[in-house]
Amino acid sequence: MKETLPELDQLRTIFAGLGFVTNCPRMTPVLERAYKAARVSDATVLLQGETGTGKQVLARAIHHLDGKRAQFPFVTVHCSTISEDLAESELFGHQRGSFSGAIGNRAGLFQAADRGTIFLDDVNDLPLSLQPKLLDVLQRGVVRPVGADSESQVRVRVIAAANQPLEPLVERGSFRADLYHRLNVIRVLLPPLRERGEDLPVLLLEFARRHKSLHQEIESLELDLVQHLETCRLNGNVRELENAVQRMLFLKREGNSLTRADWLEQEGDVSADAGQRNGISDAANILWPVMLQQDLPFRALIKRIEGELLKKALQTTGKTRRELARLLQTSERTLYHMMHAHRKDPSEERAAG
Repeated sequence: MKETLPELDQLRTIFAGLGFVTNCPRMTPVLERAYKAARVSDATVLLQGETGTGKQVLARAIHHLDGKRAQFPFVTVHCSTISEDLAESELFGHQRGSFSGAIGNRAGLFQAADRGTIFLDDVNDLPLSLQPKLLDVLQRGVVRPVGADSESQVRVRVIAAANQPLEPLVERGSFRADLYHRLNVIRVLLPPLRERGEDLPVLLLEFARRHKSLHQEIESLELDLVQHLETCRLNGNVRELENAVQRMLFLKREGNSLTRADWLEQEGDVSADAGQRNGISDAANILWPVMLQQDLPFRALIKRIEGELLKKALQTTGKTRRELARLLQTSERTLYHMMHAHRKDPSEERAAG
């Protein structure tokens, strides 16, 4: 028997309770499809939308509404940052001795998500070499850790997110067509914030509530603020809006209403970082001709830059690995994998393990 969807107000309340707040009519099909997807526990879901539209929040909401999986792990894989050299080990695990530095058996992220949900964020950035292995896991429900002689079953629901359409990538050959069709079982398209003007007031108040520790509780919004935001592009979408609200609250000196003046003040605070951005822009201007002259693929150049920056950090900081990971704003585990990928032995550098 086909399940009846809750009334729209109830549906919005359900998702708001899980962190996905909306009051826009354009989002009604999104909520309805996400709710139905949660009830079809074994179907793969593909979330598409620009960066910052709330794909990870919606993925987590689907997981929590899935009665079969909600009590089990929700594991996120950031496909855009995963090291291509260690991606297979990261996802599927490895056996002791399978490569230099593999001092013990380790379960991968798919095993960690067993019986729950694995969220493949920015799946459009997944290395092409790894795509057939992911397809095999999706089709057969088994993984083989690096260096292992046998496979093990994983009972995982996959939710993938793409911040750009996958069809053009398939046409260009940078994303496998068979993997795309395997992921694209239930597709949910999240519109950008510029097409969701009705959501501005409710999101502003929601973010002010979440970050009320930065200022006294906000009770209202001035109309001039909402009208001003309707003219802003907000390329970072909901994420950019939330970050801006945090800055507004931090800089606000008095009052319990957010105004256009508050918005303009936080924008001025952001512009103070222009020198930093210009420095990064200057570095890009130097690297671009290098890439062209040496005929380097983009990913290869980024990998070399990462290696050189890591080498510089290891040589100049004189910190422990834990302190270095904190300085680089990453985890010790990720730092270890980075050093292995670039063959950096911390015992030979100034940074101790």
